[in-house]
Amino acid sequence: MVRPSKSKTGIVGPLTVSRGSHKSSPDDRSGGRRRLSRSDREKSIASAAIAFFAERGFEGQTRELAATLGITQPLLYRYFPSKEALIERVYQDVFVGRWDPFWEETIKDRDVPLESRLVGFYVSYANVILTPEWVRLFMFAGLKNLDFNARYLKFLRNHVFEVVVEELRMHFHRPSIKDVPATSIEIEMVWSIHSSIFYLGVREFIYRLPLDGDVRDIIRAKIQTLLGGVAAVLPPVEHLP
Repeated sequence: MVRPSKSKTGIVGPLTVSRGSHKSSPDDRSGGRRRLSRSDREKSIASAAIAFFAERGFEGQTRELAATLGITQPLLYRYFPSKEALIERVYQDVFVGRWDPFWEETIKDRDVPLESRLVGFYVSYANVILTPEWVRLFMFAGLKNLDFNARYLKFLRNHVFEVVVEELRMHFHRPSIKDVPATSIEIEMVWSIHSSIFYLGVREFIYRLPLDGDVRDIIRAKIQTLLGGVAAVLPPVEHLP
């Protein structure tokens, strides 16, 4: 396939239109190149949209996005009927599609010491979220009052926060969350770990401040600190059924 062109803004444009004089349909301006299937073209538009919105925020116009791709705005809307539909695709690709279901099993695997489980999960998770596009899209979504953040954080509470609280309780021989629901303080303790790891990305990709240490070492120190003090906020042993 022909190497994608780049616009002056740095956005990759894999759908560049040929400038030949022959007439062609809007969906077949390939200038002799292999015509993309509908699925491939849709993926190309979505991929470019991720980079575009990460750079400009969700105020960026689809007309400008289409121009960076070398296609018309009406053609873009053949694949995504509205800007909202395109933004939803960005959410699905970046925040839902990059989630690894195995992470939850990693946290729950009691054959492995809890510290190793949590470090392993958060290092793997950090490798996914500590990218310019992930961090910037999440920040822009919050500033735009999109529902990305609320939807994603609700998912995290169910699939990470409460799971970690349960494993912390089992580690310290405290009652299961099935018997004593997770408290707001316990959830906050897990939040503090999660948000501090996300903040590493904010420092690097929003503030442009490079990290001084290795991410794995930073995460291990945070987990050790959590395990060293969290027992104080867990339900007491007498709450065991």
